[in-house]
Amino acid sequence: MAAPLESTPWIAMYHSVGDCSDDPYRITVTPDRLDRQLSWLSRRGLRGVPVSELLAAPSRTGLVGLTFDDGYADFLDHALPVLERHGFGATLFVLPGRLGGDNAWDPLGPRKPLLTADGIRAAARAGVEIGSHGLTHVDLTKADDVLLHSELTDSRKLLEELTDTPVTGFCYPYGTIDRRAVDAVREAGYAYACAIDPGGIDSPLALPRVHIGQNDTAVRLFLKYRLHRLRRRPVEGI
Repeated sequence: MAAPLESTPWIAMYHSVGDCSDDPYRITVTPDRLDRQLSWLSRRGLRGVPVSELLAAPSRTGLVGLTFDDGYADFLDHALPVLERHGFGATLFVLPGRLGGDNAWDPLGPRKPLLTADGIRAAARAGVEIGSHGLTHVDLTKADDVLLHSELTDSRKLLEELTDTPVTGFCYPYGTIDRRAVDAVREAGYAYACAIDPGGIDSPLALPRVHIGQNDTAVRLFLKYRLHRLRRRPVEGI
């Protein structure tokens, strides 16, 4: 069993960056809103970094993990330029089983294109940490043993071949976890894994994150930042 975390790292969870006029799942922020949110971090003396850098830092003071789930194609056009303008890093969790596809797992849509293999390589060349989000965005708590192994092991192998870089981070699709999924992530060789609410599991393989959306202004970000550190779990609906 992994050792308990000594302190709760603050990790922000983003998804798509672009037009949010049709956004039933509230997964999209506009580039302007992202810029304002990162500016808020900068004004508070905080710097956005990839999760691996956050966990490896001797002191996490002044550091915030930035994550982008699903690997939307708009990351390159809209998120990356904003990150670079602020001098921030990030982790991008992608789905190598859906290269160039779309978010078919969201029944309400709208359909958003996902990064191709070339797009993922471009993000990696820009210094973005690439992590696995599984092969195809499957709820691991409902997967049988064969599917669970494939989603974890095959996705990591494909991404390492694609980027020629070790892949050490994983992100649970839908944020859902249980002990079986966490054990499988450990057996697959990941060093850390991001969830949403870890449900009492205290491990680098069940890191809590805070959802950041279009409505998160400075006041809401401040409350989420403070309450997350106090409660060691994400705070939504503020």
